[in-house]
Amino acid sequence: MMKPDLNTGIRYLKGVGEKRAEAFSKLGINTVRDLLGYFPRDYEDRRNFLKISALSAGDKACIKACISSDIKTRSPRRGFTVSEFRAVDESGGIKIVFFNQKYSVGKLFPGHTYVFFGKVEERAGGLCLLNPTFEEEESSGQKTGAILPVYGLTAGISADVLRAAMRSALAEFSQSIPEVLPEDIRRKHSLAHVGFSYREIHFPTSEEELEIAKRRLVFEELFILSLGLMHLRGRREHELGTPIKDSDFTPYLNALPFSLTSAQRRVIDEIATDMQSSRPMNRIVQGDVGSGKTAVAAAAAYLAYKNGMQTALMVPTEILAEQHFKSLSGNMEKLGVRCALLCGSMKASEKKRIKEKCVLGEIDFLIGTHAIISEDVEFENLGLMIVDEQHRFGVRQRATLASKGNNPHQLVMSATPIPRSLALIMYGDLDISVIDELPPGRLPVDTLIVNDSKRADAYAFIKKQLDMGYRAYVVCPLIEDNEDGEAELRSVEKFAKELSDTAFYGKKVELLHGKLRQKEKDAVMRRFVSGETSAIVSTTVIEVGVNVPEATVMAIENAERFGLSQHHQLRGRVGRGSAKSYCLLFSNVKKTSTAAERLQALRETNDGFKISEEDLRLRGPGDFFGTRQHGLPELRIASFMSDMKTLELAKREAVAVAERDRTLSLPEHKLLRERIREMFDVSENGNSFN
Repeated sequence: MMKPDLNTGIRYLKGVGEKRAEAFSKLGINTVRDLLGYFPRDYEDRRNFLKISALSAGDKACIKACISSDIKTRSPRRGFTVSEFRAVDESGGIKIVFFNQKYSVGKLFPGHTYVFFGKVEERAGGLCLLNPTFEEEESSGQKTGAILPVYGLTAGISADVLRAAMRSALAEFSQSIPEVLPEDIRRKHSLAHVGFSYREIHFPTSEEELEIAKRRLVFEELFILSLGLMHLRGRREHELGTPIKDSDFTPYLNALPFSLTSAQRRVIDEIATDMQSSRPMNRIVQGDVGSGKTAVAAAAAYLAYKNGMQTALMVPTEILAEQHFKSLSGNMEKLGVRCALLCGSMKASEKKRIKEKCVLGEIDFLIGTHAIISEDVEFENLGLMIVDEQHRFGVRQRATLASKGNNPHQLVMSATPIPRSLALIMYGDLDISVIDELPPGRLPVDTLIVNDSKRADAYAFIKKQLDMGYRAYVVCPLIEDNEDGEAELRSVEKFAKELSDTAFYGKKVELLHGKLRQKEKDAVMRRFVSGETSAIVSTTVIEVGVNVPEATVMAIENAERFGLSQHHQLRGRVGRGSAKSYCLLFSNVKKTSTAAERLQALRETNDGFKISEEDLRLRGPGDFFGTRQHGLPELRIASFMSDMKTLELAKREAVAVAERDRTLSLPEHKLLRERIREMFDVSENGNSFN
């Protein structure tokens, strides 16, 4: 029988089994390899041992104490139990209370000594420990007296279950984890061995060992990311696309009801130059909200049409797809470009008709959502693919769309201005264009900082805007009260009702947040666009949104909780019509704080690129990215906010490796090839090194 390896199913791990394996799969953990790569999101230091006499309310501490009384359990109401007893050490005693823990309490016995860890609270009659973690004195160190990992959990997988599974996996497999990093690089940068790093990242013996392990694993991840991005770029150099021959877009410019800015013209020229090359275009267009990226994308689609190619434009939501179709199709149809819309909610008969016309080449410009990448969508000659709000789509989705053509030209668009220094690192596989100029006549949004003393006046002002027929967004950081234990933060559920009943009385107020299904979000936005709804109380899901010219107010509660770039994206939701618009930042932070400095920077400029530079200075690059990393493979341990220096080092080493072995064909680079394929989720055939 072969020895189990890292691809062994999680169900075969000691203590897991079939039922728990199903729960683990909800976390994306199906194999031992998946489990070992499921890194902690935080750590809890349970090494703080105190004598009972030294405890104070609010302490999180371990005590070694003997149970000195009977354990009494009562049930004050049905389905609720309270268990209490007293524990003592040589310095004094303390009450210990468990709620609904009959099973756990059954493992405790008077006269025995245990190590308890928990938060000390002040209750009537003195201090007590509530629902502490505990273990017998002889076996302590598993749950107490150590630095313990904190993992993301799911139903059926408790912290104890996950930690136990992780200990089993490390005990059996940590010596089998392959060393991916070349030995010379590891020695040069004093990086720890891989087995040590995995053991310490999950169960650190000290802060110092944890830092050593993390440094190595962060370097490894960023090194492989950098190599992968260089490979994608290098591979494109050898790919053959279909170059366009007719690059005259004058008819398109003449048909527009407005004049393009010089920045838009420059970017269209860059796109036309790319598309004339035998190498497929792979370009990102960065531009502030309202800078006219859509008009640039349409120019590219027109060039594709003139050269007998079809274009697909993929956007993240149906309502955004509908707006793009409505704004683009009229003008494009005048130029002979046959446009169509494809969304998941359309009738089956209508989708079938569109797909049939698409494969026959009777549609030149297909605009839609993820529905475009369905298996049964085929093109006669897809020559250009455009991805809008590209951070909402992963590498695999872009690759799926690209596979529907023969190395089509690719254009991706982002409304998040990013400093060029950072963009050059992040978009390693893309050429970059920047639209750094707004169309003439666009009114700047007035930005005001509002403290609680001016709150009533501010909401009275918003109500006047609503009475005039305009619309307002109100953004809150939470969905439900006490979601992260900070009651002072505004939550959308409570606040929407509060505004509807008081400040915005008589106006329809609706909720919009990430827990809603996409169809529900689209329905809310449609009512807002039509004017049926006057105000939306939302989380930041509206930062990537639709064009609502009648929206004149963006009010942001607990504004200090958001980064500058995020604020700027939110502010960009208003000021899209002819009316004066406003962004109100509700915050009570001290004027001397960094948060106040960030908010003040917003007041001083509407230039997204200046704001992004300031955000980079104040917060680091993490604010630009969020969990999706702008379409890049998801990082498991590295952070673009805190690991920039490591990223630069890793990229430098990746360049050196690629210069020595561009195709990574040397035996010592075999594992690197495999890890790159794994990270970018591509097959050997679909992404060969050649």
